Amino acid sequence: MSYSLSVYVVELDRVRAAIGSRDDKLRRMIGGRFKAQLAHADDWFAEEIANGAPARYDAVRAVIDGGPFDQGYGFQYAYAYQTICQFYGRFLDNRYFSPFRGSWLEQVDEGLAELGIKAISLADFVYHALPAALPEPEELPGYGEWTPEQCAEALVQWESTTPKQREEVDHEVLAAIESCMEWIREAQARPGWGIAGFFV
Repeated sequence: MSYSLSVYVVELDRVRAAIGSRDDKLRRMIGGRFKAQLAHADDWFAEEIANGAPARYDAVRAVIDGGPFDQGYGFQYAYAYQTICQFYGRFLDNRYFSPFRGSWLEQVDEGLAELGIKAISLADFVYHALPAALPEPEELPGYGEWTPEQCAEALVQWESTTPKQREEVDHEVLAAIESCMEWIREAQARPGWGIAGFFV
């Protein structure tokens, strides 16, 4: 089985503030911009929707309204939150993380640790760290964040590494780490922005 990581550079406070905002304009704009994507999601989850899960747009509406939520279908609200991140943020290059198999994220985390980069971990994106207002999915997607402070610290740690240290890390792992640093540089270029990641 293969997995994928979808990562966004986004103002984390802004997307969190969308939960329960009752912002009808935001809901309408999301519905318009992502109409085809929302319809595709409904096709993909047609069986779950037939069994009572909310359609994706209804899940977006519930997140923006702050409920009501059907606790049995937490995955739909997590994906709705991803849509809000996509609306406010920018999708980042995930070529090293989609698709991947097995323990790839753990391998990259080991590479980060070898280099002394401890401020961030790709494992952060695997678990359920959605804002507390949202119900947790039973399984996928996983969600996590790298805050602006974590990003700043990780970049300092990366820039403190030597060429020799980097040469000692597996070539593919190093390429993935360098990709993560590109994400972080994008976030650092925008005050208050961080990284939101969804694991499926």
